[in-house]
Amino acid sequence: MGTENQGTGRLRVAVAAPLSEENCARILELEPRIDLVVDHALLPPMRWPADFAGDPSWRRTPEQQRAFEAAIDSADALYGIPDVDPAALARAVRANPRLRWVHTMAAGGGGQVKAAELSTDELDRVLFTTSAGVHGAPLAEFAVLGVLAGAKGLPRLNRQQRDREWSGRWTMGQVSEQEVLVLGLGGIGRVVAQKLHALGATVIGTSRNNISVAGVAEVVHPDRLIDVAPAVDAVVNTLPGTSATEHLLDGRFFDALRPGASVVNVGRGTVIDEAALIDALRSGQVGFAALDVFEVEPLPADSPLWELDNVLVSPHTAALDAAEDRLIAELFAANATRLLDGRSLLNRVNTVEFY
Repeated sequence: MGTENQGTGRLRVAVAAPLSEENCARILELEPRIDLVVDHALLPPMRWPADFAGDPSWRRTPEQQRAFEAAIDSADALYGIPDVDPAALARAVRANPRLRWVHTMAAGGGGQVKAAELSTDELDRVLFTTSAGVHGAPLAEFAVLGVLAGAKGLPRLNRQQRDREWSGRWTMGQVSEQEVLVLGLGGIGRVVAQKLHALGATVIGTSRNNISVAGVAEVVHPDRLIDVAPAVDAVVNTLPGTSATEHLLDGRFFDALRPGASVVNVGRGTVIDEAALIDALRSGQVGFAALDVFEVEPLPADSPLWELDNVLVSPHTAALDAAEDRLIAELFAANATRLLDGRSLLNRVNTVEFY
């Protein structure tokens, strides 16, 4: 992996993703040693906060594209992957030998770096960081929503309201009496665990390391998922999409779950075998699923997940928060300070497993 900048000096940063004037000023306020190269006319308009790909109908003229690439090729660092396009990232790395750091807007930016198919030497030369941690609080709230919705029988309530059915009363589940399995104890998983613990749930977390986390009663290795599944009332995935996590939650896992358990996904869609989940939802083995991410996005119109009444479909929007752009800018400034001071960067992408 790359080496940090040694000593002091200045850092020329090309803004390759939409960044407001206010957040440009915030970055320079926090780290005055940055020389920010930004031309807002060369960046696509955002349709909502953190819309770093911007309006898909927007296009640069050939002259604008040359100016955009010239700015990128003059920089020591990039704020964002150009056009959120792995091919554009590969071009930038190869065209600019002085480039040494790229900050990705996504918490799971490692997948975008992997898709650029850079050589070992290129991955060695350039540092890559992600915005992990910025999205922890809003994703944790969605996770709590999913666990509560499963415990309180949201599908049944929706069905009865739709049918104008006033049924007999029934006992709802109590999160305070449940065991919840949280996959991954990184920036998102830790916040999820804290919030569920505050509601009285017993939280089991997964990690490949021997760690202790506040609010987590037990930490198990991912290899032991099948062992703990029978005692679990709900599962929350916060893991990134890597070769090691692909289809970690498969038919074998769902079969082992306590019948009627809830499944919440705020990590990456590829962690769940969707075909196996659909089977489990249809059989009732999984009672409810709250999904913000999917194996294929946008979720295809013919996916059964759209029509299953025990599924809550969220279009990858649970992380979106009005403060996200500012928080990413502040994280970038903090890492710029670290780079200039010769310290290790936060949220380094592992360029072996790309998370």
